[in-house]
Amino acid sequence: MTIKASHSVSSFGVSAPDESKRNEYLVKVSPTVPKSIADMWDSLAPEVRAALISSELKAGSNGLLKHQSSTGSATPTVMSRSTSSASFLDQGSSLGSSKESDPEVLREKCPVSGADVLLTPVERAPKNVFAFTKTHQEERSEVIQQANSTVTTTTKVVSTSRGWRNIFSLPISYDVNMVAHGTLFDAVNSQLLDATGVHPEGYNTRFAVVDADVDALYGDKIRGYFEAKGIELTVCVINGGEADKRPQAVDTILDELCAYKLRRREPFLAIGGGCVLDIAGMAACLYRRGVPFVRVPTTLLAIVDASVGVKNGVDYCCCVTDETYKNRVGSFYAPSACLLDPAFIASQDARNISNGFGEILKLALVRSSDLFDLLEVHGKKLVETRFEDEALKQSGVSSRIIDVSIQIMLEELGPNLWESKLDRCVDYGHTFSKLLEMVPGADIMHGEAVNVDGFFCVVISYLRGYIDMDTVNRIFNCMKSLDLPTNSSDLELELAWQSCKDAIEHRHGEQRIPLITEIGESICVSDITEEELSRAIEMMAKFDH
Repeated sequence: MTIKASHSVSSFGVSAPDESKRNEYLVKVSPTVPKSIADMWDSLAPEVRAALISSELKAGSNGLLKHQSSTGSATPTVMSRSTSSASFLDQGSSLGSSKESDPEVLREKCPVSGADVLLTPVERAPKNVFAFTKTHQEERSEVIQQANSTVTTTTKVVSTSRGWRNIFSLPISYDVNMVAHGTLFDAVNSQLLDATGVHPEGYNTRFAVVDADVDALYGDKIRGYFEAKGIELTVCVINGGEADKRPQAVDTILDELCAYKLRRREPFLAIGGGCVLDIAGMAACLYRRGVPFVRVPTTLLAIVDASVGVKNGVDYCCCVTDETYKNRVGSFYAPSACLLDPAFIASQDARNISNGFGEILKLALVRSSDLFDLLEVHGKKLVETRFEDEALKQSGVSSRIIDVSIQIMLEELGPNLWESKLDRCVDYGHTFSKLLEMVPGADIMHGEAVNVDGFFCVVISYLRGYIDMDTVNRIFNCMKSLDLPTNSSDLELELAWQSCKDAIEHRHGEQRIPLITEIGESICVSDITEEELSRAIEMMAKFDH
């Protein structure tokens, strides 16, 4: 409903509870109410008039009607709109509540339109459902030049709307459990079985999604564990490469879940690397609109990255553009639990372990100089021994690096699980790496691409004067000691500039590219230019990669 008035409205009349006696009541309240005011009052929706009347009557001596106590007169006086607005809309803040608790009327200012919003809890669900009325005022001015004068016409537009608001706070809680080294599949360890939930006596089946490579290495142990517990395990084996991270893989899991007849509150296991965890998480989000699942990461990269957050997803090939987009389709969906056994790392080859260090080093650069120091001194040995060096295990260095990495990720993700804040330091290394990974035929893993992106951003930071050359060289040498690539032949200006454009789309209108200002500290910038990228690419060529 829209009301148009060619003049400012400075006061409101008050309608009687019985609409049929409105005119009589208005005369009693104020015999001098202008016809224009009465007409505007008539044009308001009945529920709006009722809400205004109810609010002002409850306000008593502080509301719209005030008795003239100084003269002893019982005749109410019409107060100005500014007074009434302060009493039931503004009260100096964007959100408040009335003194009455039955019902408690909440008020707020709409952050988008600026409308005043009144919210009244409904009887059956007073904490979750609110009936609202929104009132928005806008002044429009029109200037008309005439022969000998200028005429300015101001129109005030008051619009109202109504509806309901549903409020529900989704509780998110999941444990990231460190498992004693190498004991996850030991029959005496109940953690894996416990994570699959509590079931009625006699319910002796479970479901697991397992990475094909993991099944080849640990399949017998996984099945043997559940056999020892008297459980029949149904296993869905899928490939865990980046090329397999597609919607079709999600469909495979959904088909198997339907055949298995997974119950609504029954957690299933996802055992594998980051791609398998992403695919399985997407399936868990979709099946029956959401079922619990347990992450069991089996790679260093997945242990410190994919396992601890709430993001799931797959790469998507668009039929319109004929392009494939990394992680374009996905969800924010938390696991019911995570089980981390660092013994899996020893089953990886050196390249995969270096790949995991790409994400760990990223965290060190933006958040922890202490973690960087550990990598600088011990990283090379950890790669060579696959985290199995006894001296480093006994000293706690191996576990310290993993623990600090996980805690940093949780600290950054925990308060911002749904990424309502888009300036994120953990996006370091994830601006240019996406397109590097998607180049057809490119032989580059995720952590490797993140590191190339990360060093490119180090160079940009240097060119901007954020860091000195000693810092650049120190970072470069640490990356090389971890056997991480620092450049790619595919990192050309066109790809780099397109990455900035994609970042603007993905990060809602701004680049928001993290750059380090020193080791362990970072900022996000949104003003990187094409010329700046060109200079950085030229400088990259000067290093002995």
